[in-house]
Amino acid sequence: MGFARTCSVALVGVEGVVVEVQADLEPGVAAFTLVGLPDKSLTESKDRVRAAVVNSGASWPQKKLTIGLSPASVPKSGSGFDLAVAAAILGAAERIDPRVLADIVMIGELGLDGRVRPVRGVLPAVLAAAAAGYEQVVVPECAVPEASLVPGVSVLGVRSLRQLIAVLTDEPVPDEEPVSGEIRPDPFLAGLALPGTGLGAALGGHTPDLADVAGQRLARVALEVAAAGRHHVFFKGPPGAGKTMLAERLPGLLPELSRQESLEVTAVHSVAGVLPPGHPLVDEPPYCAPHHSATMASLVGGGNGFPRPGAVSLAHHGVLFLDEAAEFHSSVLDSLRQPLESGHVVVARAAGILRMPARFLMVLAANPCPCGRHGRGEDTCECRPSSIKRYRARLSGPLMDRVDLRVTVEPVARAELLQLHTGAETTAMVAERVKAARERAASRYEGTPWRMNSEVPGHELRTRWHVQPGALRKAEDDLDRGLLTARGLDRVLRVAWTVADLAGRDRPSANDVNWALELRTGVRRGAVLEGIGT
Repeated sequence: MGFARTCSVALVGVEGVVVEVQADLEPGVAAFTLVGLPDKSLTESKDRVRAAVVNSGASWPQKKLTIGLSPASVPKSGSGFDLAVAAAILGAAERIDPRVLADIVMIGELGLDGRVRPVRGVLPAVLAAAAAGYEQVVVPECAVPEASLVPGVSVLGVRSLRQLIAVLTDEPVPDEEPVSGEIRPDPFLAGLALPGTGLGAALGGHTPDLADVAGQRLARVALEVAAAGRHHVFFKGPPGAGKTMLAERLPGLLPELSRQESLEVTAVHSVAGVLPPGHPLVDEPPYCAPHHSATMASLVGGGNGFPRPGAVSLAHHGVLFLDEAAEFHSSVLDSLRQPLESGHVVVARAAGILRMPARFLMVLAANPCPCGRHGRGEDTCECRPSSIKRYRARLSGPLMDRVDLRVTVEPVARAELLQLHTGAETTAMVAERVKAARERAASRYEGTPWRMNSEVPGHELRTRWHVQPGALRKAEDDLDRGLLTARGLDRVLRVAWTVADLAGRDRPSANDVNWALELRTGVRRGAVLEGIGT
């Protein structure tokens, strides 16, 4: 009887669980049994592993073979267990010393010829292995840059099972041609309208400049406030006014991700299969723009079996842009209410309940009516009042109550559009102010769990960080008249702190609070912009 064990990692959402892969050989009729809650793709590994072992020049044991995946209570899916299963079998057959395999984590899919193919989720898998105390990891050679992002782990990249056998048995390592091909994005996410390879600025694509936007001073200032405090924004205006142009320039205003944020974003993209070759670490805020026909599962996460990350998770620490927001199904939009508040999404399925990160900056854009011409004159809009009412009702009150900034984007005048030298600020200039405002907020909240104004609970802002005396008078009046909810008052206070940070003030003045009220309600409050924008 032969026995050997090694380790691999099962992904549960964007988190990994170390799985011990055990191989047992006993005398009897040749058979191959795989136990431990494998899914269909993992069950099929029996045929892949057998062909890979034989085509790698090793002998297949003609005995009763049992492969156990422990813990058995955790569902296992995917082809990333192939390499560990093959190594455990060769260890039980004494082709490899079983003692060498015990403390190694192996991740990779096997081709029928013994080549090691890449798999999704290498980074979260290696993070889980490091957290469990493992120091040696074997991955496909093309995944070495991604796996090497985890400190304290020795990463071995192999091109084939033959190379792995040679390394573990101290034999000459055969030379193999590199594996061709790339990981394709998850077909389930194919409905997302992702520019380029999927996520705009995060994937090294061209970032459009804010100086390209003609006019729209109020909208540009709202964009700056949104970037500085991570406040959600709603642009309403007729077609062609520039709503999409503004939203596409928002990622360029955001600072680069910190090391921890980069690892979180990279882990999500790795699991989703949209991490491009040559970019093992996402260090820029992602930009995700799903089409208005996107389903609830594609937006918040889902799929058969264990859910996959949706658009809200792909936009983690970045921008989620919902163009033509009123064309989305109302239930799809309302599914955003929980992640907007908590910064994560909890997806419950029969196979289990998963928690995935979803701390994003949301931008909504919509027309004033189905034809887009409402409010531009008595004879221009052809929509019935009932149609306009239904159209606007798709953006529910509870959802809009979570949106801090609401800006009407008016059509650009001919003089502004055709003026060659507008003197408009570039993205780099505005990004510098945004960075300074975020640093000011981070310094103020040092020693607390928060770093940005949008993260601080309203109770904490009201009791620990006070505005100037009398600054909240108009906001309190709106609360008394029912024009603001308690959540709305807290969000006005957060925006006021962001406005003060951009202007370089130690605490918000009455003008800052009134300006925050204008951005939320669209009603003039006599506020004057000071130190913000052009």
